[in-house]
Amino acid sequence: MPRKAKQDGEVRERWPHAKPWVWTDRMLTALESGVKGGKWFSLIDKVHAPDSLMMAFSQVKTNKGSAGVDRVTIRMFEKHLDENIRKLSEELRTGTYRPQAIRRVWIPKAGSKEKRPLGIPTVRDRVVQTALLAVLEPIFERDFARQSYGFRPGRGCKDALREVNILLKDGLHYVVDADLRRYFDSIPKVGLLDRIKTKVSDGRVLELLEAYLDQEVMDGLESWTPEEGTPQGAIISPLLSNIYLDPLDHLMAAKGYRMVRYADDFVILCQSRCEAENALEVVELWTDREGLSLHPEKTVIVDSRLPGGFDFLGYHFERGYKWPRKKSLRKLKDTIRSKTKRNNGHSLDTIISDVNRTLESWFEYFKHSNKWTFLRLDQWIRMRLRSILRKRRGLRGRGRGIDHHRWPNAFFANLGLFSTGAAWGEARQSARR
Repeated sequence: MPRKAKQDGEVRERWPHAKPWVWTDRMLTALESGVKGGKWFSLIDKVHAPDSLMMAFSQVKTNKGSAGVDRVTIRMFEKHLDENIRKLSEELRTGTYRPQAIRRVWIPKAGSKEKRPLGIPTVRDRVVQTALLAVLEPIFERDFARQSYGFRPGRGCKDALREVNILLKDGLHYVVDADLRRYFDSIPKVGLLDRIKTKVSDGRVLELLEAYLDQEVMDGLESWTPEEGTPQGAIISPLLSNIYLDPLDHLMAAKGYRMVRYADDFVILCQSRCEAENALEVVELWTDREGLSLHPEKTVIVDSRLPGGFDFLGYHFERGYKWPRKKSLRKLKDTIRSKTKRNNGHSLDTIISDVNRTLESWFEYFKHSNKWTFLRLDQWIRMRLRSILRKRRGLRGRGRGIDHHRWPNAFFANLGLFSTGAAWGEARQSARR
């Protein structure tokens, strides 16, 4: 095999997440070695290429999602796909493309009665943003700090949690539990664009990004243009949010602090309270200078060995153990309650199947919790099911007392009810092997 072909294969292996319809082997080699002046020119043609837009639509279709302000669904867009892609490509090529307004909806916060805003771009804008992301992501991914885990290819929550576990076991018990106030809504647009310009010099791409940052937001009959921030729900927003916080990642690493960040959620693990206080001071100075702010009540320093602990990515860490934080457990129980109402008219087999789907996916994420989490959860779920059976016998109240003899644990096990406690035991046995 020629040496050149071998090198091309090797560089492709090192960049498995770079989209091959955008990033050629030659471009990836340039990415690794560094382009002249450190800036990339002539990128817009990679965005408006029909093949790129077509592949972008495939991803948008896979991700599903609702229609935007134009009420065009994914299915409607696909019905005239060739025509829509051709039109988008031409508008991007000629510079006449303009993103439409973002439709704002309000969705429940996990474990809370409050709601948070979510922006829904139109399908056509999601397609363009997906194509744009495919072009920009490797450029910035190349230099992102290792302690950043959110919305990055090949990384995720479990990797961040694993790093926290390692640091705690290494004796870094003092934790700065930081909370950025309204981060996505408060990112300074000018500062964000300045960061992007350090690596991208294609004026058309920069104009496109600026147009997304200036998109109108429609909430019912009201509309406005946000002065700062990136719209939550936009496909390009997670990358932009990482770009803005990347200097903080590198600053903390350069000063020797062990920070673990997932998007705007991060913790700093230290060996002493004094070190934690110094780390927090560095973050406060940086956020103040960069137009951001820490939530004064939610940003705290804790000793993870003492009662109280800290929450991170759905888990609660305390005294050497971890379990689902209260909001995570509350959200699960709310879901189970909706599936196990006493007047549920479905067969018990159907109800259990529905409950299992929720439990299995939830357990996969929280299986590293303390075992008592699962034993208590299993008891509670069986109580809910016994209450249904009592109702069907004309009895009132929750499943208790003699119901444990009428319908013992083995009864539900034989019906195939997923036991989080048993699954936890099996996971522990597998880990020991």
